[in-house]
Amino acid sequence: MSLVDHISQHLYTAVLSDSLDSLGHRRQVMREYIRPVHSRYKVVAGYAHTIAFEDSDVVLENPFDAEIEAVDAIERDAMVVIATGLSIQNAPWGELLSTAAVARGSRGAVMDGFVRDVKLIEELGYPVFATGMKPVDSNGRGVLVSWGKPIVCGEVEVSPGDLIVADFDGVVVVPAHLIEATIEKANSKVLGENQSREELRRGAYLRDVYKKYGVL
Repeated sequence: MSLVDHISQHLYTAVLSDSLDSLGHRRQVMREYIRPVHSRYKVVAGYAHTIAFEDSDVVLENPFDAEIEAVDAIERDAMVVIATGLSIQNAPWGELLSTAAVARGSRGAVMDGFVRDVKLIEELGYPVFATGMKPVDSNGRGVLVSWGKPIVCGEVEVSPGDLIVADFDGVVVVPAHLIEATIEKANSKVLGENQSREELRRGAYLRDVYKKYGVL
């Protein structure tokens, strides 16, 4: 089983956030305004494929060349992460880009901006986390300025190859150099949580269970 499959099946954002806290990295959760746009999935994990947009009112003759290049460069197990600077005029992601991303093996997409074609994306089963929905084209509203470089999305710095984990609670960014240590701590914490849960279900007092396992 791959690491991202293990995370999707056995871990979740809260335990990863706790594990990062214990490693001294307490600002790795994206802002609460980034939400799942549909609910046909639980936990999604993959490696960051970064894209940055800026607002622009210029209508270009060939507006999508950079977007096509960025999407065609997506690799298997990627989580597309798009920084828009909290744009309220542009919707840089839609169903056709989602379809292309799925064909490349992408696990999902996260953006601090709008998405469109949401029902078609839901039918596709592709996980997308965004600030909202707006049925507008990007040409004349936004321009792709870079891909494959460090960005800031949801007020968290994201570099290519960072581990991105998202579920209904939110989106966590695990820096690449902390992946092994974070997953090790998360696995241990989940084991303690499972043991605690079973004893609590049998009527044990929370104070006794916490003293025994040290997780809450």
